[in-house]
Amino acid sequence: MITIRHAEDRGRTRIGWLDGRHTFSFGNYFDPDHVSFGHLRVINDDRVTPGAGFPTHPHADMEIVTYVIEGALEHKDSTGGGGVIRPGDVQRMSAGSGVTHSEFNHSKTEPVRLLQVWLFPEVKGIEPGYDQKSFADDRRNKLRLVASKGAKGGSLDIHQDADIYNSILDAGKTLTHDLAPGRQAWLQVARGSLTLNGGPLGEGDGAAITDETRLEIGATAEAEFLLFDMGS
Repeated sequence: MITIRHAEDRGRTRIGWLDGRHTFSFGNYFDPDHVSFGHLRVINDDRVTPGAGFPTHPHADMEIVTYVIEGALEHKDSTGGGGVIRPGDVQRMSAGSGVTHSEFNHSKTEPVRLLQVWLFPEVKGIEPGYDQKSFADDRRNKLRLVASKGAKGGSLDIHQDADIYNSILDAGKTLTHDLAPGRQAWLQVARGSLTLNGGPLGEGDGAAITDETRLEIGATAEAEFLLFDMGS
């Protein structure tokens, strides 16, 4: 079964420097029908104006994955982790027993657009950690594993049974992905348009996937997306 979460149905936070869209309940936006899905707790699609950003704030017991679609995002945290994330980069921060961090648009002239994803960890209270890696040259017309439990295939290590894939798919190209029994998935379109098992998805759309064995993903225009393959 595939259930579409249309982009226009997401929650929204709009203040002077931030335009954020929330797939699941977040902040002042609450929808009892969209609180989480599987291990996913947050998928925020944020646009931040030049030079602005999120001041230092705390997190605990979440696996936080940040993915930049356009622009550049600067990150600093209390583990000593930090850097600038650009398109093709993926950042993982394990909040664990507690961490503080800040995120700002690195540019004074250009906006930044990012997806920030929170996943519930398998175990609470772990030691906080940070890592970042570029996959920019290894994701076109393929599913590139960018984060997984145990850092499979050179991906980032996350503390949850979730394989996170990234792809940029050229118009007219198709990919397939098999789901093992008992696993569920979520596909989030960052930009462009595609079909999932024949059904259309546009920019910002997400799809909850249960009781499916094979996913067929085709780009109707160049499409960029994340795919989460999760255990129960």
